[in-house]
Amino acid sequence: MNWLSLDAFLTRIRPQREALALLLDLAVVALAWQATYLFRLGFERWFSVRPGYDHWVLLGFVLLYALVLKGLKVPKGMWRFSGFGEVQRLALACLIAGLIGATLVLMAQLSKVPRAVLALHPLFALMGLAMLRMGYRMLYEHMRSRISGSAQEQRRALVMGAGDAGRLLVAGIQHSQGWVVVGYLDDAPEKRGARVGGVPVLGGLEQVKQFSELHGITHLIVAMPAASTAQRRRALDLAAQAGLPVLTVPSSQELLAGRNVDQVRDIEPEDLLGREPVELDEGGISECLNGKVVLITGAGGSIGSELCRQVARYGPSKIVLYELSEFALYTIEQELGEKFPHIPLVRLVGDVKDLEHLRYVFGKYKPQIVFHAAAYKHVPLMEEENAWACLRNNTLGTYNACQAAAEHGVERFVLISTDKAVNPTNVMGATKRAAELVISHMASECEKKGQPTKFMAVRFGNVLGSSGSVIPKFKEQIAKGGPVTVTHPDITRYFMTIPEAARLVVQAGSLGESGQVFVLDMGEPVKIADLARTMIRMSGKDLGSIRIEFSGLRPGEKLYEELLGDGDTTLPTRIAALRIARLGERVADDGTVEILLAALGEGGSTGEGAATRALLAGLPFSYSGRV
Repeated sequence: MNWLSLDAFLTRIRPQREALALLLDLAVVALAWQATYLFRLGFERWFSVRPGYDHWVLLGFVLLYALVLKGLKVPKGMWRFSGFGEVQRLALACLIAGLIGATLVLMAQLSKVPRAVLALHPLFALMGLAMLRMGYRMLYEHMRSRISGSAQEQRRALVMGAGDAGRLLVAGIQHSQGWVVVGYLDDAPEKRGARVGGVPVLGGLEQVKQFSELHGITHLIVAMPAASTAQRRRALDLAAQAGLPVLTVPSSQELLAGRNVDQVRDIEPEDLLGREPVELDEGGISECLNGKVVLITGAGGSIGSELCRQVARYGPSKIVLYELSEFALYTIEQELGEKFPHIPLVRLVGDVKDLEHLRYVFGKYKPQIVFHAAAYKHVPLMEEENAWACLRNNTLGTYNACQAAAEHGVERFVLISTDKAVNPTNVMGATKRAAELVISHMASECEKKGQPTKFMAVRFGNVLGSSGSVIPKFKEQIAKGGPVTVTHPDITRYFMTIPEAARLVVQAGSLGESGQVFVLDMGEPVKIADLARTMIRMSGKDLGSIRIEFSGLRPGEKLYEELLGDGDTTLPTRIAALRIARLGERVADDGTVEILLAALGEGGSTGEGAATRALLAGLPFSYSGRV
């Protein structure tokens, strides 16, 4: 027997399951009537002694059973899950229908219908209905075991993409891992109706909803790693319309990193961004980092840890991990030790506000390249009680690291900045803009003194999956069943993946000149509410079951972020995703940086944020936060 064909037939008739179940049940009721006559009268008399109106009585019983079965919602039951509970419901239906039918026959004085037939028919009907369900369940489980090697109910999938990746995926998961792949969907006309690895190509991608309903699909798998970003995004958009959980195979970058094509994973927000891979100057980066001592502050954070991974790929002679959190430091050093055992690691618990310790570290380990990622970055948390701590960490910490770097002849110093530093409306953004001013100030000072250190900053927007970002919060809220909270219906943000951001930071560090601020190409801004809706659909939920709540903008939060100020322009570099910002603000000669550093050195308010905001408001940039 062709079990796959039987499975396909059963899934084709699934939309009419309730009607077919009722018809089969009524056929069993009619057969049970015949069987009861046969049992009571024997072969010789089971037709001859019946009254002429018996067929009308049988029709009445069939209609009565139909009403009772529908009233008790028996046809809605799933036969492949039939058990004792279903038999109990059938017994109740047969008892009710049998009693009503017998009563009506007796009241109509249809005396030629044998009383034994009236009494036994409900029992025969119950036996037939129960046997029908048990037989179907046995057949279904046997079919499942022959198809997949397990009698357990499987995840039924459609694979979007009938190319090599789809074929390898099906070969890896079909009849194993709890999967049954029903078919492929592909837009290539020559593949329609063909079979790939024994699995049919059912139709085009735009028919995903139609075939999902027809075949009882539980999951959709997008297997198009080699397709363009636009093609993958279209496939994901079509899949989302089906209202089923959507999975995908690893991207081409993940496959190059060693993942297998049959390792399906959930859709991640980066799959939805529609961004083409960034082309880097690998040779230039390698020349900058290979054989060098690299120090990374904030090495255990979201960006810092990814910088560690990216830097390690280029063979530095040593990586100095500088991190305030003991746990974060332990986590990244364990990972690097496992993935890059040949690279020596220096693991230091340290605070960038501690200048003397920084001087000691720079003097002892003599780093040549520094990536400064240590920062406080959570906007609402830094707005009031923690404002002074944020200023000291983000701005004074940057100055301390710059000073230690200049004193010990570091070749390149790269500050990780943010789009919130542009026309800042919050303390965090203002402190990062002040840190950019420190970079410009230090570049000017080193040029005057003839020191070789090149200072530069790299500015980018939100990073997917970083600590405190909105994406992990959305995932957690969706998993709990909602609601998903968004601050404002129109709020937009630029997004970039952590690896992409880290690669561009490393690239900027390899080609930048002193005093430059690099701006990363963040693509198009994303509406947060739209991102939340898409994540809900991709999880297999609908907007009716998981609602979106708008909580209102938080203190210091913008509706949209900017990568450049009003008076700023950019210059291109040889890397398309990197541009150099030409800042319209006057920085180096006005002495305000020295005033800020003096205030920080003297100490200040550790309570309310008003004093900190007033200090920031005196700096030469358009800080529009509350003073």
